[in-house]
Amino acid sequence: MSLQLMLSVTKMKVVLLGKLSLITPSKFSLGLPHPDPIVETSSLSAVQPPEPTHKLTIMEELDKINALSCLQIETLVYASQRHLHHLPTGARAGFFIGDGAGVGKGRTIAGLIWENWQQGRHKALWISIGSDLKYDARRDLDDVGAKCVEVHALNKLPYSMIDSEAIGIKDGVVFVTYSSLIASSEKGLSRLQQLVQWCGSEFDGLLVFDECHKAKNLIPEAGSQPTRTGKAVLEIQEMLPQARVIYCSATGASEPRNLGYMIRLGLWGDGTSFENFHQFLGALEKGGVGALELVAVDMKARGMYVCRTLSYKGADFDVLEAPREERMMNMYKKAAGLWVELRVELLSAIEYYAEDKVNSAQIWRLYWASHQRFFRHMCMSAKVPAVVRLAKEALAEEKCVVIGLQSTGEARTEEAVAKYGVELEDFVSGPRELLLKLVEDHYPLPPKPDCFQQDEEKVMEFQRKRHYGPDMSLKGRVSKLGKLEDVSDNGSDEHPAQSDHESTDSDEEFYMCQICNTEEEKSSLLYCSVCAARVHPSCLAPPWTDTLTDDWSCYGCKEKVENYFKERDAYLTELSKRYDAAVERKSKILDIIRSLDLPNNPLDDIIDQLGGPDNVAEITGRRGILVRASDGKGVIYQARNMKDVALDMINIHEKQQFMNGEKNIAIISEAGSAGVSLHADRRAKNQRRRVHITLELPWSADRAIQQFGRTHRSNQTSAPEYRLLFTNLGGEKRFASIVAKRLESLGALTQGDRRAGPSLSAFNYDSNYGKKALTMMYRGIMEQDTFPVVPLGCSENQANLEEFITKAKAALVSVGIIRDPVMCNGKNGGKLTGRIIDSDMHDVARFLNRILGLFPDIQNRLFDLFTSILDLVIQHARTEGQLDSGIVDIKAKSVEMKESPKTVHVDTLSGATTVLYTFTIDRGVSFELANAILEERLKDEAGSSSDGFYESRKEWMGRRHFLLAFEGSTEGMYRIIRPAVGEASREMPLVELKSKYRKVSSVDKVGKGWQEEYDASSKQCMHGPKCKLGSHCTVGRRLQEINILGGLILPVWGAVEKALAKQVRQIHKRIRVVRLETTTDNRRFVGLIIPNSAVESVLEGLHWVQDIDD
Repeated sequence: MSLQLMLSVTKMKVVLLGKLSLITPSKFSLGLPHPDPIVETSSLSAVQPPEPTHKLTIMEELDKINALSCLQIETLVYASQRHLHHLPTGARAGFFIGDGAGVGKGRTIAGLIWENWQQGRHKALWISIGSDLKYDARRDLDDVGAKCVEVHALNKLPYSMIDSEAIGIKDGVVFVTYSSLIASSEKGLSRLQQLVQWCGSEFDGLLVFDECHKAKNLIPEAGSQPTRTGKAVLEIQEMLPQARVIYCSATGASEPRNLGYMIRLGLWGDGTSFENFHQFLGALEKGGVGALELVAVDMKARGMYVCRTLSYKGADFDVLEAPREERMMNMYKKAAGLWVELRVELLSAIEYYAEDKVNSAQIWRLYWASHQRFFRHMCMSAKVPAVVRLAKEALAEEKCVVIGLQSTGEARTEEAVAKYGVELEDFVSGPRELLLKLVEDHYPLPPKPDCFQQDEEKVMEFQRKRHYGPDMSLKGRVSKLGKLEDVSDNGSDEHPAQSDHESTDSDEEFYMCQICNTEEEKSSLLYCSVCAARVHPSCLAPPWTDTLTDDWSCYGCKEKVENYFKERDAYLTELSKRYDAAVERKSKILDIIRSLDLPNNPLDDIIDQLGGPDNVAEITGRRGILVRASDGKGVIYQARNMKDVALDMINIHEKQQFMNGEKNIAIISEAGSAGVSLHADRRAKNQRRRVHITLELPWSADRAIQQFGRTHRSNQTSAPEYRLLFTNLGGEKRFASIVAKRLESLGALTQGDRRAGPSLSAFNYDSNYGKKALTMMYRGIMEQDTFPVVPLGCSENQANLEEFITKAKAALVSVGIIRDPVMCNGKNGGKLTGRIIDSDMHDVARFLNRILGLFPDIQNRLFDLFTSILDLVIQHARTEGQLDSGIVDIKAKSVEMKESPKTVHVDTLSGATTVLYTFTIDRGVSFELANAILEERLKDEAGSSSDGFYESRKEWMGRRHFLLAFEGSTEGMYRIIRPAVGEASREMPLVELKSKYRKVSSVDKVGKGWQEEYDASSKQCMHGPKCKLGSHCTVGRRLQEINILGGLILPVWGAVEKALAKQVRQIHKRIRVVRLETTTDNRRFVGLIIPNSAVESVLEGLHWVQDIDD
């Protein structure tokens, strides 16, 4: 299935989702054209940035060396201009470079550093994602002529003061990674404090956040905590309020909440419509995708943002399904069965053995996390044969290959090496090691008997302490007190003289016999070491006549202790049996796991099948690698770096070998390839066309864009071919779902158009519509409701449906979605019941995660049912006009500006304006044009038998209505064209079309009726002359006036919301973002549509209005 990228300029007519324009700077012409075509979405290109006023100090030098293109120079001008302004808080305003991967952001940053250096600001902080990028920073500075500017890597410096005599760095660029930014020494010294000290509180140099998406989780979703990186990025901005901040990333705002750390943009806070970021976030989420798109447009209009993207002209995108191999499917089925059995085993073990409920909850969290990683790994492994085949085909065609993945399996490999040694029989199986670790570390066992064993001495000591209570007689106590008395009877401080009698009196204490209660000297009584009782030897029965020992105990205590030890020994024997049985069960599970046929680590497997490390350049974060032994028997673990290459330089070395053509295959992970250029660079020896294969789709659109950008960059001889691999396991689409969700909002926010960027919207399931569809599916399975669609393979047969429901219930029980399952008796005998908790009813991510662990057949049937219901839900939302489609294009035969636009707001910082435009549009389609469209389709033989003109079955306002219908992009869905309003925004199902309309073959009849409706709709709405809304109603009106509030929108957001809230019609209360193009001069406009009835309220809410002179 071919998926053409929407950024392709040459195929804009084929990709009907959005328009893009080749761009050049609109306000000035400086520098050479960019070496490759650069595009901008029509939404952004419809807005002009402020007038450039800043003059670059380095412009003459740039003209001589031609190091920067006109677009990069434009960025330098607007960033420098923005830095001259301050926000109402007193902090210096910041600038956001949102250019796509490969446009040349690094060289642009270098240009900004050189510009500031020439103006006397000789200190700069460059914060980026990896230490390897320091070398790219050095290269970029050299390219722009800043060879005298030193670059210092912070991670190579001690924690002392940077400008101290010991280190001696007085100026230059300190290159910092985000990891270093949050680091601290054992003595508590932090890198953040070190940097702030070096800069000084009055620092007004550049503070660059390169690849700033690393800080995106400052404002996390509910239930999560802000990341340390996000907090550190916020803190350093607050500590350096005069710093010239640059945010730089192609994916810096993939979701509105990811803007949270960009406090220098001034989108919220003092002087704005939003008191704080949470209010700003709430407004965007309430406004839907259209509101997100406006943010990008708004930022460009204020001169704080640029976002250009390298044209994907010539790039090919294919989504390929990896074929299912029998051996792999057998592995998958057995693994799915094992996980079900392991869950039952853990349930049993926790019930019998786990005493700590908190610990059991932790076990289940680890179980499901391991479950997800395991099957994700299985899906990757299933694609390995296809990856190897595609790679070999590309090499045979004289191309080179880049294989992208996210995880390397290093942790599992290192664990295996630690257990088994550096010489292994075969490559490590990641799934097997993951399962073994889960069971070895977290299988619940009863307490080990050893911890209960106490020797006899401890028991007796315990008993003695419990019963200790010396029963000393009154005489004994008085005797003891008398020895402590040191005050005379007359109260004098002198001690009385002691008589000879007193000095010879016995010091012996007296105790009471516990049996006869007579008083006796201590030496005449036996003392029990357990209960502390004192007795006469003769009072015991029988009397005690044996030798006395220190640990003597009375008859009662001796009997109790002997009985205790007997009971204890029996108890410990039982515990030992219980413990040994649990250990044996655990050992059997481990043996089963070890015997299971599971795939090897995909990364090692691919490298091995493609010729080993000598043929494959590995650019990952791994420290070691498994290589096949020279004799072919077994594998050996060894360090990735060689004698002459340090470990921290190995990725740069591998990259260079690939770019030089010494190796024609590169395999990259996220950790190792951030910011790396692997494209067919004109300056590199290896200029073969790149074939980029995604073995593992990244977790988010941010990462997908970053990975795609490794092979598609400026100054390339050819654009890459992208091969996105999927298996046909329904559950694997969970990963595409997450990416698609991010891509949709990423295109909206960072490019001003949700339709810009690779389209994975077909796999976007984790949405509000997806949640609704999932709830409907669950209710059908639990027999609380009927299914809105017939499940695959059930037709209309009730027995088949009941069989499917039974299997679906059993499957959902096995993956923990249906809880507390019970098998019914009586008339419902054999039926399975249970419950799905409320939070799971709409948790699409959990559903897609969990079904990965099901057998492929039921997994795919459940997934097909879910997607079928989702299609129905989306179609219904579209029919009801409730589908959030972001910016809506107003299509009309004629669009003309009616009167002079009115300026309703001026931004004090940038001078950008908010303008109210009024347009006259003609949406109608004449009969001649409609007939020509139909004839063209019939001539091309592209239509279906149901294409043609239709007449409404019922009359409306005294007449029947006509339309033209022809089959659209989907079978059974028809595009509709009406006389008054042209083409409808939604396609109509054939069933609905035939139920409401009947096909008409008489051209004369259609022509007359069509023309009557066309003429009547020019003056009135479809409700007729008695419509309650009068001239404000535009439903079905061909000629109408529309008002668009364009330019800056965020500053006037509150006033617009209040005005729309007063409207009568529900559709008018909603904020709607539209785009149109005038017919005569082809000018594009983007903004909020303001109903005629709301114009006065909007103007009243704003301070002043000024007409724009032509």
